[in-house]
Amino acid sequence: MNSDKAAPIYFGALFSTSGVMASKEELLLSAARFAMDEVNNAGGIDGREVKIIHYNPGSDPVHYRHFANKLITEDHVKLVFGCYMSSARIAVKPVFEQHNAFLFYPAQYEGFEYSKNIVYGGAVANQNCANLAAYISRNTPPRVFIVGSAYIWPRESARTLTELVSAHSGSVVGEAFFKLDAVREDFEALIQHIKRTNPDVIFCNLVGPTVSLFYQVYAAANLDPAKMPIVSLTTSETHVQEMGIEFAVGHITAAPYFQSIQTTTNKATLKRFAAWMDRPFVTNMGWEATYSQFNLLTEAIAQIGSTDVELLSKALVSNKFEAPQGRIFLDEETNHTYLWPRIGRVNEEGQFDILEESRMPIRPDPYLTRHQNVAWSLAHAT
Repeated sequence: MNSDKAAPIYFGALFSTSGVMASKEELLLSAARFAMDEVNNAGGIDGREVKIIHYNPGSDPVHYRHFANKLITEDHVKLVFGCYMSSARIAVKPVFEQHNAFLFYPAQYEGFEYSKNIVYGGAVANQNCANLAAYISRNTPPRVFIVGSAYIWPRESARTLTELVSAHSGSVVGEAFFKLDAVREDFEALIQHIKRTNPDVIFCNLVGPTVSLFYQVYAAANLDPAKMPIVSLTTSETHVQEMGIEFAVGHITAAPYFQSIQTTTNKATLKRFAAWMDRPFVTNMGWEATYSQFNLLTEAIAQIGSTDVELLSKALVSNKFEAPQGRIFLDEETNHTYLWPRIGRVNEEGQFDILEESRMPIRPDPYLTRHQNVAWSLAHAT
């Protein structure tokens, strides 16, 4: 990276604007660009403008790896935001480790990973799946049917939920995993099977366009969210808009961030984002994580006056950021982020009513080596 004190500071972005993940990752790209413009409008980093070099991997893990190499070896950019699916993160991980560069990864994921070259900004199981399992098990041991996409994140999160529900004396009564290009007929057959199985809840970790298809087929089968809700770690405000609000009302998601939370910082950030977008929008957990990671990084660079990866690795873990979800910071042992777990239910406006939320940021435990008692407060009557 150019050491000229007047030269711009370049970050990379690996977010897809085509393919099955486009609708999800375009919002993450907008969060990075919004954060960049805020930094530049405030004078940059020590007077230096921040710029983003973006490549579109087209939702293909092979392309993520190719463009990660290109950013680092040709563009000489070692600070990169990107990826959503675990398959993409796994594809680029060796590239960042080989070249000692940083990937800022904003998505919730299955855990059981560590890299000194990845800053993990999304929730791991003890920050979303554990509290979801506790919530659905509160009144009686639940019977759960699991539906997901056929790749590592949904399968591993299904395994984790199975273990957590079993600890509450619940059981998994069925599983089904689908390709990312599954069609409506696939889910119509599945829903009939689910109706016969009659679980208490459906745990859904589909991604991409299949999310909308599944919720729409559920509604067409006249199933009732009050009796058999779909619960998820991934279904967000953007999915709700894509599928149609009427298909999402009453269903539940566990995440550290919802657009509807009433923190002072969230309300102020949304107001600025609305002015920046100048058109209707929704945000989600990935948007918030990307925005927050961008600010964690720029504040660390300003603090030490350098973009050196080794120096930044120390500065990042000592830094805190007042994020829209609450104050966040990194865990020095794991490079994952302290987050604020919440559970929300979709309302008729397409936003989430907050059912429960943590009173404190929860330390990430990507390997589920400890079971932390989370302090919850009931935000609204359920």
